[in-house]
Amino acid sequence: MCAMNKEERHVFILDELAVCRKVLVTDLAKQLIVTPETIRRDLAELEMSEDLTRIHGGAVSFIPTHREMVFEKKMSLNLEEKKRIARRAAALIQHGDTIAVDIGSTTVHLADMIEDVQSLTVVTNSLSAANRFNLAMEEQRITGQIIMLPGVTNPYQASIKGTYTIEFLKRFHFNRAFISCGGVTEQSVYDFDMEESLVSETMIACCQEAILLTDSAKLNKKSLFEVAPMSKISTVICDQDKPIDWHEFGYHWITANEF
Repeated sequence: MCAMNKEERHVFILDELAVCRKVLVTDLAKQLIVTPETIRRDLAELEMSEDLTRIHGGAVSFIPTHREMVFEKKMSLNLEEKKRIARRAAALIQHGDTIAVDIGSTTVHLADMIEDVQSLTVVTNSLSAANRFNLAMEEQRITGQIIMLPGVTNPYQASIKGTYTIEFLKRFHFNRAFISCGGVTEQSVYDFDMEESLVSETMIACCQEAILLTDSAKLNKKSLFEVAPMSKISTVICDQDKPIDWHEFGYHWITANEF
């Protein structure tokens, strides 16, 4: 393939995206015979023009920041990174803990990674997480109880939300709350749905330690609703190091490499 100019590369990238739904920086660099840095700049420009949305290592079709993907579709993005984050987070769960788990395509993997934890109480508004923790009990990887929060179902996110959810949740005190997000900046944690964000905010308010699980594609991104300031977060678990231009707010940053 002959070297292309920037406009030709952009057309090629969008054509590939239309066919494959996802493109990777490494693959594009080889196909177009340019450096990965050149491809990253191309993707950044295309994202600014709302032609695509960057993810860790590549890009997918454009996702408006005010609109959340259907849960099953979110589950397929950055899957290996999310599993690494969840595995590292699961290692923090101790015997006798009472934990809160909100909805999210990373927090849902916690139950898959947990091993040999006794007398665990899990409180969640995620139907998918509840099912997986039930399976962990059936497989005798944990003992304890799973408490499903009451409220109104959101079938697109397999979640529970609403006034009843918040009021019931306020009665609990958690050792740890495992929180997902739609985006996170140096100052704040964000998510897409206002009511589901209020559930996460309440979990944070009712816990000793708030643990944020986020893949690097969400760093420096804002979505519709602010869940909490970063000063309320105790620990961040991410698949890459904290951005070098972020100041410290007192939380502990854990980089989830192979674990």
